[in-house]
Amino acid sequence: MQKDSYSVIGVMSGTSLDGVDLVYVTLSFSSKWNFKIHIFETVPYTEYWISMLSNSIHLSNNELLDLNLKYTEELAKIISEFITKNEIQNIDIVCSHGHTVLHQPENGFTLQIGNLSKIAELIKQNVVCDFRVQDVQLGGQGAPLVPIGDRLLFSEYDYCLNLGGFSNISFEEDGERIAFDISPVNTVLNFYANQLGLNYDDKGNLAKKGLLNNELLIELNSLIFYEQSYPKSLGMEFVNSKIFPVLNKYSIPVNNILRTFVEHIAFQISKVIVKKNTSVLITGGGAYNDFLIERIKSYLPNINLVIPNNIIVESKEALVFALLGVLKLRNENNTLASVTGARQNHSAGNVFTWK
Repeated sequence: MQKDSYSVIGVMSGTSLDGVDLVYVTLSFSSKWNFKIHIFETVPYTEYWISMLSNSIHLSNNELLDLNLKYTEELAKIISEFITKNEIQNIDIVCSHGHTVLHQPENGFTLQIGNLSKIAELIKQNVVCDFRVQDVQLGGQGAPLVPIGDRLLFSEYDYCLNLGGFSNISFEEDGERIAFDISPVNTVLNFYANQLGLNYDDKGNLAKKGLLNNELLIELNSLIFYEQSYPKSLGMEFVNSKIFPVLNKYSIPVNNILRTFVEHIAFQISKVIVKKNTSVLITGGGAYNDFLIERIKSYLPNINLVIPNNIIVESKEALVFALLGVLKLRNENNTLASVTGARQNHSAGNVFTWK
């Protein structure tokens, strides 16, 4: 499908379990890609789905098959309601990431549920989805996938930093796009805020009141992942097997854990952004964590940190998956080997037609 303009719905569910992000956008190409966001919404998960998704890593194969079907139906319901409520018509394609429950590229495996072919029939729209599997089959990490969107939609920034369930970054180096995951962020911060009966640490105020534990900080910063070269990516497996065991060794107040982990996040980001006097676009839910941003600035005083308007902060990943789907329709590369480590650039995703 080669056109100059596409009406697209992008759908994203992140590891922080905030909910399902949906963006209705026009993507147009005239010497370069441009976008116009018309509607953005996050549909929060119910307690049932937060529980199901957070525990999905422990399910058996048969239980995962059942969850995949149920989640595909739930996702279809959310997308259909978004279309109906906003009276959206003339949709070229719905581009959906699904929800990652298993990510083990070192074992040649990644699973995003909600990507069954049935979704096209349920929402009565053509769908592009399941963007990561092909890259892993080509020897790549299957992540991160957003950097091609950074290159095509946000090229005016030297670095694009996303603070979601995990932090990830992308930038140009010697004519190639480089990108990788840096560290856990909201997967850990939200977990400890939940222990205090909160969905998240609003503006980082809980962490700000905590005390820094230097011994814990040193141990976190000593994890082998941080010394590995890119390409590299993170999933909940890393949090469960490496992060939580370290944190569980310390009998300290939750505020102190939050304070120390924020410092850990900021320190790891500072190790990656090495060019001075550059601009960094910050998106993702962590952009609202004022204390985290303050700690990042303390490590990078000569960097211009740019937090855009709320819609771009929250919708950027859904927006980029909308672009990935359109690139797939055009049979153009939407996944970069320089980012994922795959054997070649390629056009990833499955296309499911409704009629």
